[in-house]
Amino acid sequence: MNEEFTMKADSIVRARIPTEMKKQAMITLERMGLSASDLIRMTFSRVAEEGCLPFDVKVPNSTTRKAIKELDEGKGKTFANADALFKDLGI
Repeated sequence: MNEEFTMKADSIVRARIPTEMKKQAMITLERMGLSASDLIRMTFSRVAEEGCLPFDVKVPNSTTRKAIKELDEGKGKTFANADALFKDLGI
């Protein structure tokens, strides 16, 4: 780890997140023996040292965004199961 980041922790980071998300994350972190502060420190350390996020961020392309929007608006095709989808596709 870069010596620059092993100094005394003297800065505070705050974020607003949904309560249920926090509860679920805290349960998972506790199982791992970690606190929210541990996770934030590890994440910030990786971002600072490597200059990127420690996970992939995937943004849907325009075709996928359009399909998501159509489904959110109650449009588009939906299928009860894979067989119905395959039948519609002629497979």
